[in-house]
Amino acid sequence: MVATLKEVSKKVASPYNPFASEARLQHFVKEFQSVSNLKDSISWQFLISNTLLELGEEAEAIRVAEQMLQRLQNEGRAPQQVVKRLLAIAHLRMGERINCIKNHTGESCIFPISGNGIQQDTAATRTAIRYYVDILSTNPADLESRWLLNVAYMAIGRYPADVPKEFLIPGLTAKDSIEVKPFTDVAMQKGLQIGNMAGGSIVDDFNNDGYLDIITTGWDLSEGMHYFQGTSDGEFKDVSSASQLDMITGGLNAVQTDYNNDGLIDVYVMRGAWLRNFGEEPNSLLKNNGDGTFTDVTKKAGLFSLRPTHSAVWADFNNDGWLDVFVGHETTVGKDNYPCELYMNNKNGTFTEIAKEAGCNFSNFVKGVTAGDYDNDDAVDLFLSTLDGKKILLRNMGTKNGMISFKNVSEEAGFAKDTISTFTTWFWDYDNDGLLDVLCTGYNFEKSLAWYAAEAALGIESQRSGKVFVYRNNGDGTFENVSEKLGLKSLVFAMGANFGDINNDGYPDMYFGTGNPVYQSLLPNKMFLNLEGNKFADVTSSSRLGNLQKGHGVSFADFDNDGDQDIYIEMGGAYPGDSYQNSMYINPGQNDNHWIKIELEGKDANKAAIGAKIKLTIDDGGRTRYVYKVLNSGGSFGSNPLMQQIGIGQATSIGKLEIKWPGCKHVQVFRNIKADQLIHIAEGSNKYAVKKTRTFNFHTSGQPVHHQH
Repeated sequence: MVATLKEVSKKVASPYNPFASEARLQHFVKEFQSVSNLKDSISWQFLISNTLLELGEEAEAIRVAEQMLQRLQNEGRAPQQVVKRLLAIAHLRMGERINCIKNHTGESCIFPISGNGIQQDTAATRTAIRYYVDILSTNPADLESRWLLNVAYMAIGRYPADVPKEFLIPGLTAKDSIEVKPFTDVAMQKGLQIGNMAGGSIVDDFNNDGYLDIITTGWDLSEGMHYFQGTSDGEFKDVSSASQLDMITGGLNAVQTDYNNDGLIDVYVMRGAWLRNFGEEPNSLLKNNGDGTFTDVTKKAGLFSLRPTHSAVWADFNNDGWLDVFVGHETTVGKDNYPCELYMNNKNGTFTEIAKEAGCNFSNFVKGVTAGDYDNDDAVDLFLSTLDGKKILLRNMGTKNGMISFKNVSEEAGFAKDTISTFTTWFWDYDNDGLLDVLCTGYNFEKSLAWYAAEAALGIESQRSGKVFVYRNNGDGTFENVSEKLGLKSLVFAMGANFGDINNDGYPDMYFGTGNPVYQSLLPNKMFLNLEGNKFADVTSSSRLGNLQKGHGVSFADFDNDGDQDIYIEMGGAYPGDSYQNSMYINPGQNDNHWIKIELEGKDANKAAIGAKIKLTIDDGGRTRYVYKVLNSGGSFGSNPLMQQIGIGQATSIGKLEIKWPGCKHVQVFRNIKADQLIHIAEGSNKYAVKKTRTFNFHTSGQPVHHQH
């Protein structure tokens, strides 16, 4: 596969690929040198300056733009404002590079910016401010510049005091209506602050030593994967080279699986997203060899194809005890056709593609796919989130004569009437009623996200669609859009995202990585707290999770084994100059709620037990209630561990634990399980094993503090 990726990268490095900045720069310079008239010369210079900015060469981009501006001023020509906007964002980026990247702290670029996030070297940002004031003096309706001006003042610690009154956006530092305790970014202390472009993240125990590991990808074909092994002393060892994963390049997204039922977590990497015909890149199935190394078995397994891919989901669709994979590809209307694929596991390390025969070979610009049994008929269904506005619910009709089939029930389910472009998605039971609901995030925009952020902050209504959409399962095959009822009105524009439970109340919360490729789209990542399934509260400011840089793969996991879930997020944008340090946000503990961690091991079901249904009956402060969880990795862009951590509120024990194994009709029951421990359950066993875990204090300097759960 290494040789294949190198060959594919030659096609990707085309000046006509909008994300191939180096090739485009060479092309633009050549064109610039071939023209003599001012208009064409300025046009090529503008493209050169902008591309230099994409490459992270801010100083040179500024030099070219200043030369351009001087030429226009000497000739009395327009459009000087366009060049000033370029100079403004170039200086703003330079300020970010000097302060947030080169002199990075755990508070860098966290919105609202404060404390150690305040810039020390303010020269570049102050120059950006001067340009934005100049631009707004001519065009005060420029909401993009207005938002970025306010952010720039905040970055140097002078918001709101020094912001010109007529351009001030008030209330950006206002407290959340409901507050949580702030998280702390410890990525630097743990050596995890790698600077990738956009990519995916997986958190799981890949070497079966009881400690969580981290694998990340970067979407550029020059970027190798990273693999950090969690150790028994609370540190993370970089084994990217030793595992040979650093030789596997590219991948905007990744998800874990156990395709061969050997008890070792394998990895599936997806490539080519957003690139259209330049995205004819292969995905990779990486077999975990059990000795710390991985082998690319894509071709051997029969999974090789060349299609732009952003999302895939592993599940046992035909209930034979082996995991299959549905792969969502990106087809642009009127352009090249890349139908989705469904690979069925042949139980011998190989797969057979049957999407057309199964009725799920849709040709849409698919950005997210998720699997779940929404109708509780013990057959795993599919949901597709697309950029062309279609939300596709596929009901699994079961297997007949050895062939599985899906029925498109989107219209009768109530999804067909919503035509907003959407991105990341997942099945979940947000209200704990035993029925899987659907979440997807709006991703329609015509301007930079800074413009929409200003509109939202100023209370201006617009047609933006960057919100979160939750569809509640009515239990009769239909779904209701309850987003407004749940209070989900905040602007998000999510890319990477996932869900977890930061306060252990048993109701899933959610965290979103925001953005789009342009540098002006400085929008904080968003955190929402689930209020017992009735409302969601935006707690971004109080949680200190609102990183302004581009957010991608998100994973919830308890890295320090203290019983509350932390968050790892892959940061960085689509251009080489927009790489940014990843973050590990440690949860300080929100309350004294209790929890249980559950490892499941399938026997007749797939070994990883993906798709298992877990039901907890608990006495939470004198009231009997139920908590439901389906074993999976969470959202469609970022992967949580397959070991399930479930909050149980004030309950000190679990009265009844029910497990319905995927593909099986029987329910395994355990009673009176003590809270705050990790248990391992093997399918068919009438006993569970308690596993001891070592706890680390990531909040202190020096060596971690250990104790046993």
